[in-house]
Amino acid sequence: MPNKTQEIQNLIDSNDVVLFIKGTGQVPMCGFSAAVVQIFNRLGVTYKDINVLADEELRSELKIFSEWPTLPQVYVKGEFIGGCDIIKEMYAAGELQELLKEKGIAAAA
Repeated sequence: MPNKTQEIQNLIDSNDVVLFIKGTGQVPMCGFSAAVVQIFNRLGVTYKDINVLADEELRSELKIFSEWPTLPQVYVKGEFIGGCDIIKEMYAAGELQELLKEKGIAAAA
């Protein structure tokens, strides 16, 4: 049985875009998670959503793993990008779309 750090790394390694959120992509359980989901849905990006509310140990370990205290957390091609405010700012500036393009991830313009 892998430990939580290995589980997090495996999720990041095996998915191009991972959203660690409160709730799911279908039913986000906080406004910040909902905002991030909405941006990725608007861009038409396929992502893996991980509901941190379903696993308290994973939720705690994730904050240590990323050295980032808040949720949601977004990873693209293994790289930690940030949380809600960073994603919103990058999206508004066109930087998120550019990053996805650079990483070879299909997204709407």
